Amino acid sequence: MSPDWLTAIGTLGTFVVIAASAVAALMQLRHMRSGNQIAALTEIRETIESQEFQAAFAFVIDELPERLKESGVRSSLSTSGRLLPGLGQVRLVANFFTNIGLLVRTGVIDRQLACNLWHDHVLRSWEAIVPVVVNIRALRNEDMWQNFEYFAVLSKQWVDSHPRGVYPRGAARMPTPELWPETKETLSVS
Repeated sequence: MSPDWLTAIGTLGTFVVIAASAVAALMQLRHMRSGNQIAALTEIRETIESQEFQAAFAFVIDELPERLKESGVRSSLSTSGRLLPGLGQVRLVANFFTNIGLLVRTGVIDRQLACNLWHDHVLRSWEAIVPVVVNIRALRNEDMWQNFEYFAVLSKQWVDSHPRGVYPRGAARMPTPELWPETKETLSVS
């Protein structure tokens, strides 16, 4: 065999080894990304299930809209541009969804996955908190909680693109029992 052929075979072999190494490196990066996403999702789930977050979320959804009807609360927000000490739970929820929005925006957490899991929490929180956001942004001339807003926009788009939920079309459903009489009565009154 001529030296030119040996060089060509050696070069081809080197190319195959380098290509295989590149493929292996890409696969390893993909696995690392998945591992990072799983770690982030686990931490987020733990936070959402914590008593502190649950209490803050309940406050934002159930109590904040009523508190914002009080002129004293609105006046304090409007003059100081800051959250009152009694509204710290708003900050906790908004900062939490801002952080998730950042993870989604930067690709650490998959957009579809995040919206599928948390769209309801995000949209309900945003709707309750947006009056605070708008007024504080105007007073401070800064765009606070941008990633929360971004996550809310993505969540709204996700809901709009899945009007019937995500159950696979045409897939079998589990048998269900008959509705309770109380439920039927409630439905007939509505």
